[in-house]
Amino acid sequence: MNSPAYSDSPHESVNLPDRPALEGLRDKWDAAWSESGVYSFDVDTDREQVYSIDTPPPTASGSLHVGHVFSYTQTDIIARYQRMLGKNVFYPLGWDDNGLPTERRVQNYYGVTCDPSQAYDPDFEPPAKPAKNSRDFVKVSRQNFIELCERLSAEDEQVFEDLFRSTGLSVDWSYTYRTIDETSRAVSQRAFLTDLAGGHAYSQDAPTMWDVTFGTAVAQAELEDREKEGAYHRVKFHPEGADGLADPDAEPIVIVTSRPELIPAVVALVAHPDDERYQPYFGTRVVSPLFGVAVEVRAHELAKSDKGTGIAMVCTFGDLTDVTWWRELELPTRAVVNRAGRLSLEVPDWIADSPKPDARANYEKLAGKTTFTARKDIAEMLKESGDLVGEIETITHPVPFYEKGDKPLEVVTSRQWYIRNGGRSAELRDELIARGREIDWHPAFMRSRYENWVENLNGDWLVSRQRYFGVPIPLWYRLDEEGRPDYENPIVPESLPVDPVAEVPAGYTADQRDVPGGFTADPDVLDTWATSSLTPQLLGGWSRDEDFFSKVFPFDLRPQGHDIIRTWLFSTVVRANSLNQAAPWKHAGLSGWILDPDRKKMSKSKGNVVVPSDILAEAKPGYGPDAVRYWAASAKLGADTAYDVTQMQIGRRLAMKLLNASKFALAQGVHAGLVGHVGSVTHELDKALLVKLAEVVSSASDHMAVYDYAHALREAESFFWEFTDDYVELVKDRSYGGAGDEDRISAHVTLATALDVLLRLFAPFMPFVTEEVWSWWRTGSVHRSQWPGREQIVNPDTAVSGQLLSDVASVLSEIRRAKSEAKVSQKTPVRSVTVAAPARVISALDSAKGDLVAAGRVQTLLTEESDGEISVSGIAFAD
Repeated sequence: MNSPAYSDSPHESVNLPDRPALEGLRDKWDAAWSESGVYSFDVDTDREQVYSIDTPPPTASGSLHVGHVFSYTQTDIIARYQRMLGKNVFYPLGWDDNGLPTERRVQNYYGVTCDPSQAYDPDFEPPAKPAKNSRDFVKVSRQNFIELCERLSAEDEQVFEDLFRSTGLSVDWSYTYRTIDETSRAVSQRAFLTDLAGGHAYSQDAPTMWDVTFGTAVAQAELEDREKEGAYHRVKFHPEGADGLADPDAEPIVIVTSRPELIPAVVALVAHPDDERYQPYFGTRVVSPLFGVAVEVRAHELAKSDKGTGIAMVCTFGDLTDVTWWRELELPTRAVVNRAGRLSLEVPDWIADSPKPDARANYEKLAGKTTFTARKDIAEMLKESGDLVGEIETITHPVPFYEKGDKPLEVVTSRQWYIRNGGRSAELRDELIARGREIDWHPAFMRSRYENWVENLNGDWLVSRQRYFGVPIPLWYRLDEEGRPDYENPIVPESLPVDPVAEVPAGYTADQRDVPGGFTADPDVLDTWATSSLTPQLLGGWSRDEDFFSKVFPFDLRPQGHDIIRTWLFSTVVRANSLNQAAPWKHAGLSGWILDPDRKKMSKSKGNVVVPSDILAEAKPGYGPDAVRYWAASAKLGADTAYDVTQMQIGRRLAMKLLNASKFALAQGVHAGLVGHVGSVTHELDKALLVKLAEVVSSASDHMAVYDYAHALREAESFFWEFTDDYVELVKDRSYGGAGDEDRISAHVTLATALDVLLRLFAPFMPFVTEEVWSWWRTGSVHRSQWPGREQIVNPDTAVSGQLLSDVASVLSEIRRAKSEAKVSQKTPVRSVTVAAPARVISALDSAKGDLVAAGRVQTLLTEESDGEISVSGIAFAD
């Protein structure tokens, strides 16, 4: 339907600033948005109206870097777009403040270390000047340490909120949460107990990867390989003689190892069953050098015939392959490395019972030493005994580390809690892959990363941690008359949250703690991912407000970095599958990394980060939030992107041009009452402009609908520069009334409609400058306005092509170029000029001749058809 024609009624209110500026917009509009509640979620809603976002809670330990601004801006663009579609957007944000990063920051910031044996001091204050060496840190009680963690986290979180506000995130801050607050602890503990009751959680005493620095077990998803220098040692194992000692006359078997310090823990030698070199040895026994412990030679398919000498030493435990061999071959456990990363002080029974006379003495030379020192010492001992073959070979090889740790991981045996994740169940693995296929992935290829991770899991998710600042595992264990815990029948709390280390289970008294016949608390806390994996349940009110939960779950979007698919994304799918029998979201949007000039990922640990406050500053040397958001929005989801201030400079130029072009249009009498009255658009050039704008809106909408905001921005920006550089220049004279009222009104309606639509197209990307311009001539907020549609812009029966504008603008550009080449001012009148162009362009010039001659200051315009490109000739300038 055609829109009504506009009659030249009195102008509506327009309030223009004397000098438009970007400075001050951030604080002005953040305060206004907070006061008006423009981004508030309306709880009185139906699920069909809601667009819910499961926003990642950043780790509150130190400072944010530019990568956070990059990825969170991309999420915010989607949130703003959905809000303009009329969705009731549920967009909260929380802080991930429990766990190892917070503990480490607190230790270094205050100069303290947690010692649970210390008594609580309610008046404790950390030293004014923390010690430089961690060995000199003040020891504090568990409760004092937790209080310091909470204090520093709260300070960090306020800084984080201020930064995100200055970035323009349209978050509903009334739903802010912390992963250590009372609600989060209760939900996390309730989810753990639900998984325990459903058979999804279990504990066992088993080999686990252990970080000696933090003193805690770590999960498979937290491992990363780092290239480290090492050495290969070729070591002799002699066949066992009749007396149980090494047979001096038998040919020794030579193994190659990078960890000779684990020879005291050897339990077997393993070769591939098809390796003919070792087939005669399978089922026989060899004796370990230095310690004389007999072990069997076994066959296993994981042994690599082309690695080293083709036969491996199995120890308990050197790495995860050792664990596999130990489990599948049912080997004994002979662990010598303790949780401190040192060889145990006590001589192990199997060495003490060895028939080799000097076995005990040899071990005592290594007892209590770190694995690093013991490695060097045992190499010297092997040289002296003649059991080291040839020279030690220096190598560089990948070594497993905890992603936040500083030392190589060890494998130690300990009792830990696990949640089933498909690592040991093909059925569950298939179920989780199916859940992943219920989610739309952006970009789509990221799904394969998820599936590859699930398919290659080799164990369940280890969720217990031996730390202090975290969600306590909510269990106690009865102690028998000898003080042994009954792990099979834990005591479950009656109310949550609970701290079993500080509280007493029902039916017991405090004096029964840790005494035979009494009880003991589970001393561990849950892995931080065990809480972060519950963000949909935390945000949505699971187990507290099921009506609210039904309105937001499954969430519409999980935005996050592609580097934590295997941790945060996967763990959230695991929990939603076990707790809710559903996928947690409908869409997953994966953002890329920010790379430094050397194409390396920016991270605090590498020291190559950019502080966001520097670039968000509105005055130089900063670029302002809209410019920084422009840079972030220029990158597609999933794309690793170089840190590029050039893009920010372009964004700032765009923001300034938006201010100035808007002021020009509004200063001529353009006002809100003109918007959409396209029935009053009579000039062909104006129609062409609106046709092209309608095409841009259609294309941008299509891209936004599939989360391709970067393409939508490019479409809008390209049109904007054509609008300001071409159309506005062409229409100036007519807009001032030089061609009569009808043509003036046509131009004004076109300017008003185009400005209105452009502000709405740019609003998700550049919220501050668009809100500022909107406030000059419109009521309400642009961020609560409707996303533009084609029907609001152009009459459906309009037959004009958008190409007309491009053709006329091309001719104007040629005239301007001729003036530049002649070195005369653009204001110089042209007495006459001949334009040669294809017939299509000549026809366009006939439609917009008045605008062209006015913009080019042309007195006589001649045209002639040609088959080639547009050219001007015979140009004569007026005196």
